Amino acid sequence: MTDSPARVLSADELDVLELTLGGALPPSALVAALQDGPTGAAPNDAPTDVVLTDAENTPLARLTARPGEAPAVEPLKPLAAAIGPQWDAAVRRPAREVRASLGGGPGASVGLLVTEVPTREESDAAVALASGGATAPGRSTVPDGAAPGTVLLLVPVARRAPEPGVVGAPGLVRAAQGLAGTLTERTGARVTTVVVPWSGPADPSLDEVAAAYGAARVERLAAHRSPATAERVAALPGVRDEAVRALYPPASAAELARAASGAHRRGAVVFFTGLSGSGKSTVARALAAELEDDGLGTTLLDGDEVRQHLSKGLGFDRASRETNVERIGYVAALVARHGGIAVAAPIAPFAAGRARVRALAEEAGAHFVLVHVSTPLEVCEARDRKGFYARARAGEIAEFTGISSPYEEPDDADLVIDTTDVPVPEAVEQVRRHLLALLD
Repeated sequence: MTDSPARVLSADELDVLELTLGGALPPSALVAALQDGPTGAAPNDAPTDVVLTDAENTPLARLTARPGEAPAVEPLKPLAAAIGPQWDAAVRRPAREVRASLGGGPGASVGLLVTEVPTREESDAAVALASGGATAPGRSTVPDGAAPGTVLLLVPVARRAPEPGVVGAPGLVRAAQGLAGTLTERTGARVTTVVVPWSGPADPSLDEVAAAYGAARVERLAAHRSPATAERVAALPGVRDEAVRALYPPASAAELARAASGAHRRGAVVFFTGLSGSGKSTVARALAAELEDDGLGTTLLDGDEVRQHLSKGLGFDRASRETNVERIGYVAALVARHGGIAVAAPIAPFAAGRARVRALAEEAGAHFVLVHVSTPLEVCEARDRKGFYARARAGEIAEFTGISSPYEEPDDADLVIDTTDVPVPEAVEQVRRHLLALLD
């Protein structure tokens, strides 16, 4: 493909790349993000000719940025998607496509930024804005005789997981889609919901990105939240404590608070195993996102990412592979010991290594679910997104599982899934149902 150096992008940098490829940001913004990023080049050391990859080392784009020339980005392979409403192709559309669909008429669209779950007050404000009215916090009116226009509901979501207790990307998109239905019903406006991959770079601003999607005028719905409503929203976490204090005398209330703070759910380790290209990482990532959306604290331990950090420096001989798998199992068991859910997706080719991970999980008192993603070698090789099989066949990669190193198929898997015939959403739902039945 190329002899250019590779740069593994973080989740935030992948957001910037997606915006750049979609026409919402110029390539110079991507260069700036990579200069400031935590990996690869040092600050102020701009990449000149580099292949940008995801954590699975899939080449996504080539960035060329030479002195005296405008930087350029050439797409190589599609960015990996997952499941959930924020990945629906109907809403996650490139900026240039959204802009073209609006027809480009002057003032054709108002862009409403949905950065938080809208309150009733913000829903009313959105109705007024969609109808051409001006609003102020606490006041929302639809002007008499106002003609409905085109409304862009822009939902900024990041690839990285949200802070605990914060509504994540799936929930924010569902809330926005509910708001879209309200706007259509109450104003007759043409409403387009658009997911914007956004991790918060300061320059350019989110308003400028919204304009790149075709918004002639941009309004942040959260700015139409009155101080009184903001205060009530901020107080929500303490509502239960206040109710307990009202119902119980101090000593009893203190015991209830103590019990709530010490509540502990039995944790779980969901361990995927399968050949490279089998689809295990894709299913694991989607499962982790679904479990987070269910309100379950979930940690994803992807095989390639662990290799770059926890197991950096290990080779691919049998002893190194076993050490890598055991490290993953140890961290997963720590997560599960404290009531969390660990989702791991290494190749884990050897039965002894998988047995060790099971033992670590059980020693931690956790549920253990072994998922064998049994996609056949010929299918994995045909997919070959990373080009590894071709290189292994050519003798460029030694000890490659399935080609020059064995894969011991598990005979103790709790679930066996072949992604040749099973779509990712169905595979995720199979594992999710099995796990939730254990957690009940």
